Amino acid sequence: MTEKLGIYRCNVCGNIVMVLNTGQGELVCCGQPMEFLRAGSVDASEEKHVPIIEKVEGGFKVKVGSVPHPMEEKHYIQWIVLQADGKSYIQFLKPGEAPEAFFCVEAEKVTAREYCNLHGLWESSKVCEPYKS
Repeated sequence: MTEKLGIYRCNVCGNIVMVLNTGQGELVCCGQPMEFLRAGSVDASEEKHVPIIEKVEGGFKVKVGSVPHPMEEKHYIQWIVLQADGKSYIQFLKPGEAPEAFFCVEAEKVTAREYCNLHGLWESSKVCEPYKS
């Protein structure tokens, strides 16, 4: 059975899918079952991978890591997803860009997930008070 909003990866071709509706079937790609990705399950530096969520004027800023994550051709953050109030927002990133994203969203509780091409999926959540300037 799949997990709603679960992230799955094909270990043959690299396809990544997010499940929108759960089902009893198994996700298969390239003739093999897809791997369910668990956030933070790869042995890697947390200070460079855990999303840092900051409530800012007009929404949320998500930075990857308390120490900025590398954004090189061979090692970079591919995307950041912000989940708030039953909605998902995604920002795709490329090598050379800053490992961060701004989401124009108002919410009390948000979850950010990001995917590092070498170290997999990472996640954090935050409960926020309204922004005060």
